[in-house]
Amino acid sequence: MAISDGDAKLLWGRAAGICSNPKCRADLTAILQEARSYNVGEMAHIVARSEKGPRGVSGGGADTYENLVLLCPTCHRHIDKSPEGTFTVEQLFQWKETHESNIRAVNSDVIFSTFDELKEEVSKLLYENNMLWESYGPNSKVAEKDPGSNAFKVWELRKLDSVIPTNLKIVNLIETNKSLLSIRAYKAFIKFKTHASSFEANQYDRIDNYVTFPKDFSEVFEL
Repeated sequence: MAISDGDAKLLWGRAAGICSNPKCRADLTAILQEARSYNVGEMAHIVARSEKGPRGVSGGGADTYENLVLLCPTCHRHIDKSPEGTFTVEQLFQWKETHESNIRAVNSDVIFSTFDELKEEVSKLLYENNMLWESYGPNSKVAEKDPGSNAFKVWELRKLDSVIPTNLKIVNLIETNKSLLSIRAYKAFIKFKTHASSFEANQYDRIDNYVTFPKDFSEVFEL
């Protein structure tokens, strides 16, 4: 078996394209515009695929998301080349769980005093996503000017390691500060929250009822 596209995307998105080693946390995407290629780090087996591999067991480990951890090439090589027992299965599982949990909890402890403060921060995050869309999305200038460019591949990665985490940041910010919302703002937030969940699910496995970005959310939260 080989690692499926869905499992690869899930691992990349949940780790936000960042090495899961707590002492590293390297950004794993290096855009090489001239070479028209990209480096996406490495999907390392926690339990080795081969019985005789690092942390191997009888029958070998699975090629699934549950048995994979996202690492930079340096950490992957160091971990697998270290003496047996230096890095355990339990330790790598803990790295993965802690890192992915931290990614999903970003901004959940940020508290604002006024709605205007909250709106300003949300507006900045929306701008980040919009800039990525304009730079690499299907209708971006680079994509339209040169259909053979790597813009499509870059956009596929950016949706996973940037747009999804940014959407989570927005949801966490507003959820923590929802006491500042008017009824109109709260309704717009619920629509965005549904969109964010739908957008993420659609990247890992295409869904029929994909919820698009709600225009009224922009009207309420964008400066």
